[in-house]
Amino acid sequence: MNTPLRFDTLRFDLGDDGIALVTIDVPGSTANVISDALRNDLDALVDHVRADSAIKGVILTSAKSDFMAGGDLKYMVEAFSRPMTREEAFAIATTFQPTLRRIETCGKPFAAAINGPAMGGGLELALACHYRVAADAPSVQMALPEATLGLMPGAGGTQRLPRLIGVAKALPLMLKGTRLSAADALKQGVVHAVAAPEQTVAVARAWLSDAPNAVQPWDQKGFKIPGGGGFQTPELGQLYNLSATQISRDTQHNLPAPIALLSAVARGTAVSIDAGLHIEACNFAKLVLNPVARNIARTMFVSKGELDKGVRRPQGVAPVSHRRIGVIGAGLMGAGVAQSAAAAGIDVALLDSTLAQAENAKAKLAADFAKRIAKGRMKQDKADALLARIHPTDDFAALADCSLVVEAVFEDPTVKRDVFLRASRAMKPGAILASNTSTLPITELAEGLEQPERFIGMHFFSPVDRMPLVEVIVGKATSEATLAEAMDLVKALRKTPIVVNDSRGFFTTRVISAYIQEAFQMVGEGLSPALIDNVAKMAGFPTGPLAMMDELGMDNGYKALRAEREAAEAAGEAWHEPAGYQVQKLFCEKLERRGRRSGKGFYDYPDDKRTPSAELAAVFPAPAVQPGVDTLKQRLLYIASLEAARAMERGVINSAPEGDVGSVLGIGFPLYTGGVFSQIDTVGPSVFVAACDKLADAFGERFRPSDWLRQRAAAGQLFYPVSA
Repeated sequence: MNTPLRFDTLRFDLGDDGIALVTIDVPGSTANVISDALRNDLDALVDHVRADSAIKGVILTSAKSDFMAGGDLKYMVEAFSRPMTREEAFAIATTFQPTLRRIETCGKPFAAAINGPAMGGGLELALACHYRVAADAPSVQMALPEATLGLMPGAGGTQRLPRLIGVAKALPLMLKGTRLSAADALKQGVVHAVAAPEQTVAVARAWLSDAPNAVQPWDQKGFKIPGGGGFQTPELGQLYNLSATQISRDTQHNLPAPIALLSAVARGTAVSIDAGLHIEACNFAKLVLNPVARNIARTMFVSKGELDKGVRRPQGVAPVSHRRIGVIGAGLMGAGVAQSAAAAGIDVALLDSTLAQAENAKAKLAADFAKRIAKGRMKQDKADALLARIHPTDDFAALADCSLVVEAVFEDPTVKRDVFLRASRAMKPGAILASNTSTLPITELAEGLEQPERFIGMHFFSPVDRMPLVEVIVGKATSEATLAEAMDLVKALRKTPIVVNDSRGFFTTRVISAYIQEAFQMVGEGLSPALIDNVAKMAGFPTGPLAMMDELGMDNGYKALRAEREAAEAAGEAWHEPAGYQVQKLFCEKLERRGRRSGKGFYDYPDDKRTPSAELAAVFPAPAVQPGVDTLKQRLLYIASLEAARAMERGVINSAPEGDVGSVLGIGFPLYTGGVFSQIDTVGPSVFVAACDKLADAFGERFRPSDWLRQRAAAGQLFYPVSA
């Protein structure tokens, strides 16, 4: 007999066999996320199941394409942004834990029919069930990725997964946020069975029909964690010590989540499950009170998610599907754009000055694909299909049927304008012409074009196939429709767009240049490149600025600065010399240390191995008193945020979320800060301004905050206002 039961987030159907099929369907959301309504419904479900003798067991599944996506990050960011006491943080940490504990101890068996991705709290819900069957489908993935979000599993994941598969197997999965396919989850012991998607509920029903044990293994007398728990064995002690060392090396103590997770596992698995859950909650609450979790979640998931959905795309412009685009310039950047477009199913006319150069670029891609295929990282048919979409040419006429053309030639206005003229003559009316320039003003480049309103900047980052950001630059004449259609291409390429207004260097180049120039200035002060690079990595940058410049080469950046200076002088305008310009000039003109390709730069490269340079130590004598590491870190971090604030003050960028996403994704600004604007808010505007004044007194006026930033600080104005 079917007994209907009403919930807000669940559908309840009781079969004649006494097995209830409970389908999760959170209203108003494309994915099932943890909410107060879902928690309340699950609590009510447990009460009903426990009280109704007709119910023998429960199958949990989903009405959506996912099983459950976990916590609502937007809600969590809003919660984390409010002033919070320890008690409130602990209440958040224990929001979902008791509900899952009630499910597994209610006395009746629960089975999870996992029909789609089970991420974070979704997998934790499944782990609280007594049986798990996953659909054999590519879309099904399971993970506890919270550590990559600045958090840790907070609904029992740190306790149930190690008890299920052992600490040695569970800990790396949680620290790395590893995604498991259905087959991988079965192999690891995370699920009990894998079935065809249409059979998952039937398999779960068959298990429940056999009157299974409704007690979790860890609640049974005599239970022992596979391989031991806590510090019971020397192997586990070694695992914890090794993990702590690796975490320290990889995070430079900037990310608290991995250590909190490690502590919860080590301490929690040494005691009972209930005591372990309490330990997990305490560690989770500490992270809730730490701004790092808020910064990472807000920038990388809330802000990035909104940008990916097109929050900056002009409304009222019909979406465009780009079926064929052109790329002019078959160098590293151009070939990367072509590869990304082909991977998105778009045909590409890849044009260079000679057919041989264009074909050579495609051949290099083919060689790279062959290496991936040999390593099992790519299928031959996928490589063949991708390469078939790239059409090398030296004929501008090949651009005639392209809806958008990206120019990716040298950063020389004269060369670019010649390319624009030839391309525009060949392109069909209404097609978009885009420049991949990283520094040259779009408005100036558009001069002389017949359709300046169809001209836009699309700044890709190298390597294009791996870098997720595109900086879209709007010139004075660029139309709303052009912006919208350019962003349609960015979306098709599965990249994240930020939109900025026209200015030399735009946003990302201005910010990273300030950071790099500060590193150059430090060299001029006699600090060793190795010290500067190590400090940058300690501050959270993925690599040191000087080692990075050696790899990229000094020439292009120096030539761009010289051209900028000459243009300013020709126009009778003042040119403000960057902090490290004289060091850069000395390296390029006198010392001839232009980078690794020239055999020497900030480092020497005997036998192509990076080593410190004795020559530099003689040219730039070490200071009598070495500055502290904290001061150096502050200089590198704060100069970038200062430049970002100047860009916002001058209208180059309009929103803090775009600046933060752009700085993290585009230039590798430390993730734990949340980005250049989040860093100012986290430090506190008044504290930040005061610190910059001290840096200005000690190292130069480039650190002096503007009146605009001072006024914001005096008013306590944050880039992200605090919720009431």
